[in-house]
Amino acid sequence: MAPAPKFIQQKRRRAAAAKAAAAAKAHPVTGQTEELAGSVKSVVYHNEQTGWLVATVRIDGAGGEETTVVGTCPSAWVGEEIRATGRWVRDPAHGLQFKADSITCVAPSSAEGIKRYLASGIIRGVGPKTAERIVEKFGDRTLEILEKQSGMLSEVDGVSERLRIAIKKGWDANRGTREAMIFLQGHGISANASAKIWKQYGPDTVAMVKSNPYRLCADIWGIGFLKADEIARKVGISHDSPLRAKAGVYHVMQTLAEEGHCYTEKPELLLRASEQLRIPVDALETALDAEIEAGRVANDGGRLYLKRLFHAERIVARRIVTLMDTRPGFPKIDAPAAVKWVSGRLPFALSPQQAAAVRMALENKVSVVTGGPGVGKTTIIKALCEIWRAKKMEVRLVAPTGRAARRMGESTGFEAQTIHRLLKWNPQESRFVHGADNPVEADAFVVDESSMIDVELAQSFLQALRSTSALVLVGDTDQLPSVGPGNVLRDIIASGEVPCAKLDVIFRQKTGGQIVRNAHRVNSGEGFLPPDDPAGSDFFFVPCDDPERTLARVVEMVESRIPRRYGFSPLRDIQVLTPMRKNLLGADNLNTILQERLNPAGPALHRFGRAYRVGDRVMQVRNDYEKEVFNGDIGFVTNVLQEAGTLEVDFEGERVTYSAAELDELVHAYATSIHKSQGSEYPAVVIVIAKQHYMMLQRNLLYTAITRGKKLVCVVGSPWAIGKAIENNSTLERRTALAERLRSPVLPPLDLGVAEES
Repeated sequence: MAPAPKFIQQKRRRAAAAKAAAAAKAHPVTGQTEELAGSVKSVVYHNEQTGWLVATVRIDGAGGEETTVVGTCPSAWVGEEIRATGRWVRDPAHGLQFKADSITCVAPSSAEGIKRYLASGIIRGVGPKTAERIVEKFGDRTLEILEKQSGMLSEVDGVSERLRIAIKKGWDANRGTREAMIFLQGHGISANASAKIWKQYGPDTVAMVKSNPYRLCADIWGIGFLKADEIARKVGISHDSPLRAKAGVYHVMQTLAEEGHCYTEKPELLLRASEQLRIPVDALETALDAEIEAGRVANDGGRLYLKRLFHAERIVARRIVTLMDTRPGFPKIDAPAAVKWVSGRLPFALSPQQAAAVRMALENKVSVVTGGPGVGKTTIIKALCEIWRAKKMEVRLVAPTGRAARRMGESTGFEAQTIHRLLKWNPQESRFVHGADNPVEADAFVVDESSMIDVELAQSFLQALRSTSALVLVGDTDQLPSVGPGNVLRDIIASGEVPCAKLDVIFRQKTGGQIVRNAHRVNSGEGFLPPDDPAGSDFFFVPCDDPERTLARVVEMVESRIPRRYGFSPLRDIQVLTPMRKNLLGADNLNTILQERLNPAGPALHRFGRAYRVGDRVMQVRNDYEKEVFNGDIGFVTNVLQEAGTLEVDFEGERVTYSAAELDELVHAYATSIHKSQGSEYPAVVIVIAKQHYMMLQRNLLYTAITRGKKLVCVVGSPWAIGKAIENNSTLERRTALAERLRSPVLPPLDLGVAEES
């Protein structure tokens, strides 16, 4: 439904506000949940994408009294009867309103209501005059006639056979939408998710959900296995159904992939699935066999992969071997002479380690440069770019995240971009523009922050490289591994097949100061150094064991102490990092409190109990290729249109619009998990480490957090927890086979119906 012209909306709001003001005494604002029944007099605004509704409702049994109802409803038309549950609130601009938690609209039963209902535009071709003639003819039986005896419409003056057919089609289409929405919301699915499901499946929605609700997990963002399982119970799918067993096995494999594993083994999979699903192992084994037979799971000599991860790992291995074995598409470079030449162009001479790394990269088609902060990785990238550009070669610098790409460009002086932007997404075909059939035209590629690249992104990237191109992977294997499945950089190094330069001489002592030194000390299993000069240090540890006091210290640091002493903006420059999302010192609670202190007021959209308002720092939490924003991108809310149910976020100069239904793609980012901070660098970082983070305390976690700070790092928390983190150098081994595949690049035949990749 298109919104009414602005002047009409304003007129309606004024009228509704007047009515609401007159009714204020009759409806005291108590904050208690109440029910409201009435009929829709006018629809002030309705967003079909989000379901957001602002309507004037004539309240039943109140002598014609009207009020404004706001909430989410899949569709609403003038004349419909409405049932809403919610509470009375007093809006500063519009006065008394009924804010609904749930809204149900049903077709009207009275002749007058039916007349207004049909005249509202619900059926194309039926205006006020036609609606009046139809209702005059059939009275309160009109909707029954439309439903079951539409041929009788020909008896109405002015209704031709063509119009009769159009009216019937329009009525059936509207009824299908409404029935689907009522069905979905009746099974606990939100209006926003219901709109997504209807958009995906259309008229087949109800039949599909009844037959296999587990498809929602794969097709609809935001609906996971637990929600689908709940719907399955409501539609009568038995607990031990083969459908549930197959979906459950796949869900457990997907969970393992989210934990970073490329494959699992049968005993672990069946045991874990049995514990979660409460289904006997023999039934799950049958379900697993069916998934393998259908090609959704690959069995590679006892290793069980999701099909996409099996192909991704094999393709990554094959592409790396092909790159190494193919002659370069550019003239051979005299590496020693090139290193000597570039040393004279850089601000300072290359160290022996750096010079050796540059020579290695020039002499090999594929190579790796790894090391911690301050060891000169950026200098090597800059040296390689200078040499390649002098040879008239086309060079591309890329990184997994926008912040990492921007930092790479600023530090080297050469243009850099994200891998996603390099590959270019085609929304019409749901694939990258660049791939095996359309490679990127370049002679050499340098990838920074390579430890962040998961196996699927590596697959997409490597397939888009010409076999004649050179590739240099740069990264720090001591940082946390990629959020997605795989351990690509570490596996490439472990294979021993790809030349690798490991840098360990620290150069960035003066510019990195205590940050760099303490990062290396943590990585070596040692504690923090005390500041040489407390007044001028860039690294501080504030010991605090009590969680409540720790929380207060963190807020004080961000809100006043750091801005006052160093001039950093609390909103723009200071990032709080914590190991977890949940608990008192988790990202969720820290975000709630920091928003209250730093950005407490202003226009906002409310979703999932959170307010998104102008000025908020937010993070994208899923790859959205159509918007060209990706998991981990950070931006700032610049505009909120409450009536339209949309907001605008600025991501490094790119403005992106979100509807209310899409706000599940955003979280507040005043504080974020250390995992989500990978690839980013911030002027100032406040790190929270406490005993309640016990399960997450690892050396590489603390090391990663410290290396996110550019000018200032402040660690607040328990000395005991810090010690535990430094002491715990054990990391969860990810089940991957990339290193093995690189050592044995001859691919074995695929097993059990899984097609060979191209």
